[in-house]
Amino acid sequence: FLFGIEILLRPTSSTALIYRCHGEPSQVTLKLPPLRSTSVLVKMLAAPINPSDINMIQGTYAILPDLPAVGGNEGVGQVIEVGIEVKTIKVGDWVIPRDAGLGMWQTAVVLSADDLVTVPSDIPVLSAATLGVNPCTALRMLSDFEDLKPGDTVIQNAANSAVGQAVIQIAAAKGVQTVNVVRDRPNLQKLTDGLKAMGATCVITEETLRRPEMKEIFKSYPRPKLALNGVGGKSATELLRHLQSGGTMVTYGGMAKQPVTVPVSALIFKNVKIRGFWVTQWKRDHKHDDEALHSMLEELCTLIRTGKLSSPACTQVGMLDFHKALHSAMKPYTSMKQVLVM
Repeated sequence: FLFGIEILLRPTSSTALIYRCHGEPSQVTLKLPPLRSTSVLVKMLAAPINPSDINMIQGTYAILPDLPAVGGNEGVGQVIEVGIEVKTIKVGDWVIPRDAGLGMWQTAVVLSADDLVTVPSDIPVLSAATLGVNPCTALRMLSDFEDLKPGDTVIQNAANSAVGQAVIQIAAAKGVQTVNVVRDRPNLQKLTDGLKAMGATCVITEETLRRPEMKEIFKSYPRPKLALNGVGGKSATELLRHLQSGGTMVTYGGMAKQPVTVPVSALIFKNVKIRGFWVTQWKRDHKHDDEALHSMLEELCTLIRTGKLSSPACTQVGMLDFHKALHSAMKPYTSMKQVLVM
């Protein structure tokens, strides 16, 4: 700051986490390309490590960038410089990527203005850094598949994941009840208390999901209209069993790496609907509909400002410690989101 004015210095290089083959990234220094008339220079502030980032590095994700590539599909940065033809973004704005595969794990990056969308700078930086994937996934799944009303019920597995935590909070803000399934673990009570503090109506284990006592739970709440599956395998099949007739199960992840098996009886006698959701595809389908994207982000930012939606618990890690952050992100039973801070 100089005389109360923030001076944004233009970097000429970027420290980046790059992978030349599918495996694990290494830290390198990249020379930044010159700024074109339609591009934007961004100083990255923070970028999380998501499961999709790790899958992309391992070569197992649905979309894979050309190699070598910089890791990271999500993050927030501040605009340092804009090309002369850029009208929608200005110096000082906070921006997040519109699409996956742009490489957010670097200290600075030059991108086309069309690849970025502005977000308000009056929300916490960790909320902005983790806004574009998991909260968007949660909001779309709660909005696009069933007409949920206050008092309705949603059941979900992977409830302690970043998507699961966002589902709990957004549903609570809408007056929708959530039955939340987690794996059993040594600190189960602490996890349960934390999810209930976010607004979870009920927290149960995968084992409880398979027991007759579930009938007692649904004496207190209506059977779910919507089931959200981030696990697959037996867990998904059990979610289906508890859906009300005509309900929908949406699969957005497959952490168990097992297929979803649908009982014939669920299709014939309950007429359940089986759907899938990928937020990257939603954004691509709405690439030319700025209103839809901005409306979604504004709804989420309003929840953040009013204290109804917080980022998942995060561990902030410097770029030099990226190996530690990657290994921590891959550990089982973790509810902590690893975030690289630049």
